[in-house]
Amino acid sequence: MSDSADEQAHDHDHGLRHDLMQISRRRALGLLGAAGVTTALAGCDGPFFERAEADVIGTGANGAECVAHPAETAGPFPADGSNSAHGTLANVLDKSGIVRADMRTNLDPQQPAAEGAPIELTVEIVDVANRCRPLEGYAIYVWHCDAAGRYSIYDLPETSYLRAVGVTDANGAVTFTSIFPGCYRGRFPHIHFEIYPSLEKATSYENRILTSQLAMPENLCGEVYAASDVYRESVPNYEGIPLAKDGIFANNTPRQLAAQTPVMEADGAGGYRGKVVIGLKSSAG
Repeated sequence: MSDSADEQAHDHDHGLRHDLMQISRRRALGLLGAAGVTTALAGCDGPFFERAEADVIGTGANGAECVAHPAETAGPFPADGSNSAHGTLANVLDKSGIVRADMRTNLDPQQPAAEGAPIELTVEIVDVANRCRPLEGYAIYVWHCDAAGRYSIYDLPETSYLRAVGVTDANGAVTFTSIFPGCYRGRFPHIHFEIYPSLEKATSYENRILTSQLAMPENLCGEVYAASDVYRESVPNYEGIPLAKDGIFANNTPRQLAAQTPVMEADGAGGYRGKVVIGLKSSAG
């Protein structure tokens, strides 16, 4: 996406400029916060995001640690009913077919699927306060940009791809098939998500109990973008925004950032498979 196209595409519903403004405000609040105090900021486009000075960590029965996932902004493109796109309320949560494993297709089957390196991502949701216990029956809404850095519904109003809801099984796990997200100017490659205590409550953004983001593995981004022409617009954008300079992830502790980054590997067929554990501070919801 060119600079002019990027500005035009992200100018509606406050857009990237507003997202980056929230980042600046977040940094300012971080400077004002005292040790051990959680800072909260009310945002126009998403829920407040809070930053605690210390990690919240649980230990499972097998001795493995789980980390409470930090809250992050939903950004301007959630399509969860909290804002509008092109003058219409943007909400895929009440659409038939949004509960699905394969995010690459559109809810309208006549629209072409998203192109890009395929990924299979397994998400496990656990209760940090209860020995990292897997949480069954929780719903997670996942969305991200396409290979060119565009968001369905907002940048591409006829599309609804790269958005899906899944429900965790007895192991607290749910798996999505998608593509490796592209990189647009000003943000490190990432995936958005919202967690709900049940599928029944996942029809309204007001019921979400965690809104956050995942950072794509930094060792894979350059490799993926160089391998396919569909990511050509992501190459210069990625070169300008290493993970350490991303305003959303920069304030997180090393443990939090590690927890926000899926562990991924090549699947031997031109794609990637990965896993991430999302820890909730409390399973109450």
